[in-house]
Amino acid sequence: MKTTFICFIAFFSYTFNLIAGDIYISPRGDDKAAGTRQHPLQTLEQAIKQAREWRRLQMPETAGGINIILEEGIYPQYKSLFIRPEDSGTTDSPTLITAAPGARVILSGGMPVTDWKQGCGDDRIPPSIRKKIWVAEAPHIGNRILETRQMWINGVKAQRASQFPDGVMERMIDFNPEEETITIPTPQTAGLTTASQLEMIVHQRWAIAILRVEEMLTQGAKTIVRFHDPESRLEFAHPWPQPVIDGEKGNSSFCLVNALELLDQPGEWYQDYPSGRIYYYPRPHEDMTKAQVIIPALETLLTISGTLERPVRNIHFQNISFEHTSWMRPSYQGHVTLQGGLHLLDAYKLSIPGLPEKAELENQAWIDRPEAAIQIKCGNNINFNHCTFQHLAATGVDYERAVSASTVENCHFTDIGGTALLVGTFPHEGFETHVPYKPFHEQELCTGITIRNNLIEEVTNEDWGCVGIGAGYVKNIHIVHNEVCHVNYSGICVGWGWTLLESGMSGNRIEANYVHHFARRLYDAGGLYTLSNQPGSVIRNNRIEHLTDAPYATNDRAFYIYFDEATDGYTVENNWCPSQRFDSNRPGPHNVWKKNGPQVDKSIKQKAGRLPLKCLTPLQGSIESTRIQKENNQE
Repeated sequence: MKTTFICFIAFFSYTFNLIAGDIYISPRGDDKAAGTRQHPLQTLEQAIKQAREWRRLQMPETAGGINIILEEGIYPQYKSLFIRPEDSGTTDSPTLITAAPGARVILSGGMPVTDWKQGCGDDRIPPSIRKKIWVAEAPHIGNRILETRQMWINGVKAQRASQFPDGVMERMIDFNPEEETITIPTPQTAGLTTASQLEMIVHQRWAIAILRVEEMLTQGAKTIVRFHDPESRLEFAHPWPQPVIDGEKGNSSFCLVNALELLDQPGEWYQDYPSGRIYYYPRPHEDMTKAQVIIPALETLLTISGTLERPVRNIHFQNISFEHTSWMRPSYQGHVTLQGGLHLLDAYKLSIPGLPEKAELENQAWIDRPEAAIQIKCGNNINFNHCTFQHLAATGVDYERAVSASTVENCHFTDIGGTALLVGTFPHEGFETHVPYKPFHEQELCTGITIRNNLIEEVTNEDWGCVGIGAGYVKNIHIVHNEVCHVNYSGICVGWGWTLLESGMSGNRIEANYVHHFARRLYDAGGLYTLSNQPGSVIRNNRIEHLTDAPYATNDRAFYIYFDEATDGYTVENNWCPSQRFDSNRPGPHNVWKKNGPQVDKSIKQKAGRLPLKCLTPLQGSIESTRIQKENNQE
């Protein structure tokens, strides 16, 4: 009898472990192991595959959900992780990808740079600092030298060799669309006319351009600069935005970057081409014999992609840090944007204005999305909680299209080159960007996305024209209780299309956020910024302050709340800001403004921003998701 009881206990324990559905991973694991705590796997890719097989075979491990548990450590990714419809969980059996309790887990797209040597004999560097420069060979990935535009030293991003210190620019002399040239004051640095990898960053109102320099012709105190295609044609053909000459506050500005001749300040670096050799001028406290130097190998760490018929469902990420991604497009094609980091494929001024959808339109433009560390398409209930997104070169997280009832909550976004969090359709490639987006299937819109209680800071550090949170064509998006700060353009942006026509956008909610220290470098900005017709939408109980005096802006067009062209359908009430610095550009007739500015009750000001974490529980998150799903079903 006793033996039978012991056998029963053993069987019950074994069955419980199976029902728990736990898969363990460790940097010291083995992908041929069982995936138990005692014998963990080594890679997340293999754990996802094991969970997929459990679901395919309807194993008892799937009952109650599958937990993929990562032990403490760094998990290098040498290709993008791919989660597909076959990986979907269910409402009763979701898949949770989480760090073990108390563990710090990093999914990294980076590779180390080692074997640094002090001293450089290259005569492109002034003799006075050659001994201060350290040199290393770039690592190989596959059969090629790894090229990069980003490098982190002990977790701090280094600056590409630049004409001026970070944030400093110089006013251009002339911008000539007919000749496709920019005239600048002749640089003081010698040798730039033969620098083959030289780039120019151009400040143009609400965006920047990154142009690869083809030729520099010096004429005494001024130098005429020409650029490579395709960016040269785009830069000089597209009318919005172009640089300004003789603006309200002077000419537009520029700076030159990425030449060994410019490597003259601590914290700067340069990668030579085609050798791949990396040069670095250490900061005073850095010991390059011990420093951890990381360059990124991947542009995308994670792709979650389904179809309209078979979306990816019920995948949750918790306590994971996503780090070290690249952004290489400017090195190969330059980078000319329309707005919000959306780069141009083609654009030009119309000699005879007008489209059927917009009679007064005087330009056309076709765009594409920037790269993203995490890309999500066609999904439902794809959630991130208590995750960190840092050291990323372009967009952080991108809910691209047809994603519903999903939440980003209690997360931290920092040190990101582009937009921290991008949501919704920005019709791209063959779709002209001013034509209202009316998808054949309504589910193509992102709907029911909740962005709550996140800290977004120090982002937009490569493409200054990006934003903290950006949403295109979205429906029922809820952006609540976030803190967005230290961004170079706008804080929270919702809407696209520049149109009063119906496009599916509606029911969007921007509430109780704290936006501050925005518009640090570019203007035509808003702490809260909207576009186009969005019936039934609200901007309520937000706190917006510290609108920065951008040093090279050519006008004063920056506002706490900015309704850009054709914004309509918004109720705006009880938003605190230090003055009523608001503006609009041809708004629609159905906006309602109630009590906004410094007169708003201080209790609203104090409640804006992130809530204490104890105020938001998993149960609340579940309730919110259920409520949103019900709203979607009712519609």
